[in-house]
Order: sequence, then structure tokens, then C-alpha cells
Amino acid sequence: MSRSGGLREALKAGQVLVGGWIQIPHPAVAELLASSGLDWVAVDVEHGAISLPESAQLFRAISACGSVPLVRLPGNEYPVTKRYLDAGAMGAIAPFINTREDAEQLVRCVKYPPLGARGAGYCVANRFGFEFADYFARANDEILTCVQIEHITAIENLDEILAVPEVDAAFIGPYDLTASMGITGEFDHPQYKRALERFLHCCQEQRVAAGTHVVQPNPQEVVARAEEGYRLIAYSLDVTLLGTACRTGVAQIRSALGRRPE
Repeated sequence: MSRSGGLREALKAGQVLVGGWIQIPHPAVAELLASSGLDWVAVDVEHGAISLPESAQLFRAISACGSVPLVRLPGNEYPVTKRYLDAGAMGAIAPFINTREDAEQLVRCVKYPPLGARGAGYCVANRFGFEFADYFARANDEILTCVQIEHITAIENLDEILAVPEVDAAFIGPYDLTASMGITGEFDHPQYKRALERFLHCCQEQRVAAGTHVVQPNPQEVVARAEEGYRLIAYSLDVTLLGTACRTGVAQIRSALGRRPE
């Protein structure tokens, strides 16, 4: 798969794209993730303590290592979305998209006219204007637009949300969704399972790629989600990958040495 616009093309072709989440604002971490073979890496500025200048550095590192830089936005506001795209993100994942109007707002923020209302100007993404014409010509075709479905209201409005032109993918948000249903973290609850079934069905009906995040670093679970029909899958995140490997190793060492974990 080629970079940038290849994400949209691959999803339209039915391919499964595996990516990762990054919350540590250091280019070395971005390089490690991006060079591992991940199709995309999303810089998490919703929950991660990452500034806009730090995000621009991470986007550069991810792109330089052959992966596609995405951003998980802190919200769905035009001034914020535009700045992260101008900083080099080649796709936007917006939280709490609960209505068709929310999805239309995201598309307006991401797309240049005539598809949207993103302002055009010199920025990091177009090499400070030296590649302005080329970037402007391909941005609408290449930049991924992804909604996060993480409230029961979004499940109820799913057909209308996914019918918005230029919405490429939808990420399910398990914790927030179950919280909105009064069953926080109860992923075996019948009500949640019905919501997931509706989510996958609607994505398939509307030809929108279904996305999910496998938080724990379990490759078998990623494969299982792909077999269920998910096509945009996040394989864990930097802090969990690092923390899990370290804790597991230390526990094994202490066990072998006869010491209890403190």
C-alpha cells in the first residue's frame, strides 16, 4: 500500500489496515512505531499530553518512516482541526460524533472547497508553500475522514451519520459508549453487543470502514476483529506496549529470583 492517499484507496478496496496510537510526544517513539510496519499511526491529542508543535514533529517522523500520520482530535472544532491538518496529519479522527450535523461539520473542517470549507494557506503540510499547488490538488483525495461513535445517541443516528459524503471510516468507542448506556465497561452486556452488531451492519451497508482499538497488545485479538469485519484496527498504543512489556518482564524476573512484585 502506498502512503497518504493509499489509506482511502485501500479501505475502499476492502483491505484491513492496522495502525497504532501514540501518546508520548517524542519523535523517537513515533519512529519506532511507524517503522514497525504499521499502516498508520494516530497522534492522540484527545487524551495524550501532546502540543501542536510536538504533533508536527511526530507527523514528520511517522511519514519519514513510511507510515501515514493521523490525528485523534480533541474535539470537532474548525480552528483546531485545520491546524493539525496544516501541521501534517493526513487524516482526522474526531470524538463524539453523535449526529449527521456533527459528521458534516467534520467534513467541512477536513476538506478544501468545494467539498468543505478548510482554509488554504502556507503551512507545514505543503512545505511552507513550496508545494502548495500539489498539496491542494491531492488533499481532498488523500486525507482520511473518520468519525468516532461513542455514545448511544450516535448508535441511534448511525445511518444518518455514515450517509454523510466523504466519511471514510467510523471508530467504535467501547468505554464511552457503555458509559452512555449505564453499563460502563460491561462489554459482555447484551445491550452493548446489540450496539456492536448494529455498528458493524450499518458500516457494511453504508460502505464505511468499521474501526476499533485493540488496547492490549494481543495480535490474535486484532486478527479476530478483522475476521468480524473491522477494517481499520489500532493495535494497542505506545504507553501500553512499553508498560506491558516492562511489567511482564520484571514480574518474570522477580518470580525467577524468588521475589514478590512490590
